[in-house]
Amino acid sequence: MALFQNNNTHSGALRTPHEKPGFIKYTGVYFRHFWELLRLNLLYILACVPIITIGPATAAMTKLCRNYYQERHVYIWTDFWKAFKDNFKQGMFFGIINILCAVVFSVSIPIYMKWARDVSAMYVPFFITLGFMVVMVMVSAYSFIMVSSTNLKVKQIFKNSLILVYLCVKRSVAFFIIYVAVMSAAILFFPASLIFVVFWPFSFVSFVDCCLCYPMVRKYVIQPYYDQRGEENPEEAYLDTRDERVFVDSPQYETKDQADKKRRKKTIK
Repeated sequence: MALFQNNNTHSGALRTPHEKPGFIKYTGVYFRHFWELLRLNLLYILACVPIITIGPATAAMTKLCRNYYQERHVYIWTDFWKAFKDNFKQGMFFGIINILCAVVFSVSIPIYMKWARDVSAMYVPFFITLGFMVVMVMVSAYSFIMVSSTNLKVKQIFKNSLILVYLCVKRSVAFFIIYVAVMSAAILFFPASLIFVVFWPFSFVSFVDCCLCYPMVRKYVIQPYYDQRGEENPEEAYLDTRDERVFVDSPQYETKDQADKKRRKKTIK
């Protein structure tokens, strides 16, 4: 099980990534966890071996990538399977929807394109189907984040995802472009890209998804819930460093000789 052991060296103190500009923050966090994300990609593929489990596996990977994005502790093996189990039902639902859409789009789009070469009117269903595909890819970017981060029902998740696609259109389009570029490269260069597929693309796309789309889910879905209830968002607790004291000095319980002895033992390496 060594392949999936935790190598996160953080001791719990946040390295203030939220204070850095977006691109610098994302790249810094990504490369700090690069090797863990490669292992996460492999674990994700193993969890998807029965195709029907793609949904729960995607929800679990999204949960871990969100935690990496937030600089939280991640124990790849245990956290992945816990998230897989916790989000199994909703993840399964959205996974099946995505599988069905992938099958329909992969069959219908080439057919419409072929027919359109002979009958110009067939460009209408071609572009309509293409538009639906684009929207569904962007919807999945938000839906799996909400599956793994909220207690919303399936109907609410789908509705909120559609709203966020248009409300945050720049981020939605950016995710779609990155998704298409990465997956197209994997398909076009297959089987040469097989080793690349095993270790990199899915966790990378999921991490990009969390960087681009999770802040919008938090802003428009999660935070308003707590604001309406007049409660503090527990998610922000890890950002609170007001009382992070490494130690408490209590000189009243030490004699002068004891204090001197402690100081003499201190070394800096």
